[in-house]
Amino acid sequence: MPASSPSPLLTGAVAAAAVPAVLYLLNRLAGPKSKRATLTAAEERVCILGASSGLGRDLAKKYAARGAKVCLVARRAELIAALAKECGDEDRCMGIAADAAVAEDMVRVRDRLLQAWGGLDTLHVCAGVSALQPVLDLAGVAKGEDASAASIANVVDIMGRATQGNLVGPLVAALTFIPMLERTSSFPAILLVSSLAAIVGAPTRGLYGSTKASSLLLYQSLAVEHPRIAFTFLLPSTIEGNFRASAVDAGPVREADPNKTGLKIDYVANRCIAAVDLQTTGNVYLPFFPNFLAPLMYTLWPGFIEKKARKKYNFETS
Repeated sequence: MPASSPSPLLTGAVAAAAVPAVLYLLNRLAGPKSKRATLTAAEERVCILGASSGLGRDLAKKYAARGAKVCLVARRAELIAALAKECGDEDRCMGIAADAAVAEDMVRVRDRLLQAWGGLDTLHVCAGVSALQPVLDLAGVAKGEDASAASIANVVDIMGRATQGNLVGPLVAALTFIPMLERTSSFPAILLVSSLAAIVGAPTRGLYGSTKASSLLLYQSLAVEHPRIAFTFLLPSTIEGNFRASAVDAGPVREADPNKTGLKIDYVANRCIAAVDLQTTGNVYLPFFPNFLAPLMYTLWPGFIEKKARKKYNFETS
């Protein structure tokens, strides 16, 4: 008995997934020549916002190891001072305690960069905050009950803290550094560390995902407005580390241990640096498969993606 042919719906879905994947890969292959071919590692002036821990810390050490001039920025002065010392020569690695969401702090960083190195080539925006609870849980809403005004106001306050870290910080950074990048660098680049949760919703990630989505769209718009700058948007799955420990809503980590199942920081940092070196623009998915398919699959089959998201975050509906 002859095998049955695939259904038109399945064939169409495969074609719909294949076409954008091919276009994406062709665009990457046809990209500009390597940035490092004309800007050596020793010449590159790099600023990393959120450098005291996690991905930012690993990026700082890698850039320092290859001889770049690195400016390390984070709020925790003692951690930044220790990292700057670890990175080596103070003429090529300076640590500045500053809050990415505070305009005066970022202008102070910019002034130091202009004074010490005459400008900037590469900006990594790694600073951000997590939030881990279902939105209505933050209001203490039990089944069949309505939220009080006080509990709603509490959630708005928590949202304000998430917005401050994930949207206001990147906004202040863009306003502070874009003019200097365009004025002082032959190959200006900005890499924004976003998240897969910024483009596909996930349970327990409502506040986090929405604020990361806002900064992602902001920077995508800036990329259109400032074509001289190579904008890269990193969209990773869960990364190992303790990023979730400081969640603005003090929520528990529901998914599998990120340090056992998450992407390795070393791998993510290497991909960040490679993307900047190659002037890779637009969205960079980590890992490429299956993350690249997530937005398309959500359009074609939202129920499937929602089910997978609930399973990943061990979320049960009431």
